[in-house]
Amino acid sequence: MKEINVKGQKRTDTGKKASKLLRKEGMVPCNLYGEKKGENGLPEAMAFTASAAELRKAVYTPHVYVVVLNIDGTEHKAIIKELQFHPTSDALLHADFYEINETKAITVGIPVNLTGHAQGVRDGGRLNLSIRKINVTAPYKQIPEKLDIDVTELQLGKAIKVGQLSFEGLEIATPKEVIVCSVKATRASRSAAAEAAAAE
Repeated sequence: MKEINVKGQKRTDTGKKASKLLRKEGMVPCNLYGEKKGENGLPEAMAFTASAAELRKAVYTPHVYVVVLNIDGTEHKAIIKELQFHPTSDALLHADFYEINETKAITVGIPVNLTGHAQGVRDGGRLNLSIRKINVTAPYKQIPEKLDIDVTELQLGKAIKVGQLSFEGLEIATPKEVIVCSVKATRASRSAAAEAAAAE
């Protein structure tokens, strides 16, 4: 996974009023959840802020990054856990990060990349991608930037399900029955099939 650097500053005032003022200044309130747990057994959050401009490069992208957070001079490697956007303007309102290390397995959605030219498409069908990401679990250094899936042998009317896939060093967390892609019949492919049947 590629890394991207973001600078942040710890914050002590975490109320709604303070958050509103931060956003007016072009900053985004954030939380970093790490190894440390509170009395209730849940991970404790470190509250910090980062500039909306810096976060933009990690948020508004199809790629999945390890975010190297430099908070007041201390580095923390993390992945984005959850994002909140304004319902109308789509501006980023809040970001939650989850701290990672080289040995701890994480679960993250990785983009699907279809390779090859499906047989069903050569026969006049249309390739349909049903999901853009597949959730995989592994230490972050083992996780690739994309998951290549060869569709060359995919026939007309057939589909590839998550359960048919395997990737070295990765545990797939998306349910097995989920369809990744399929080749659907088109009017052209149906008429070609009808002509072939009539010729026979």
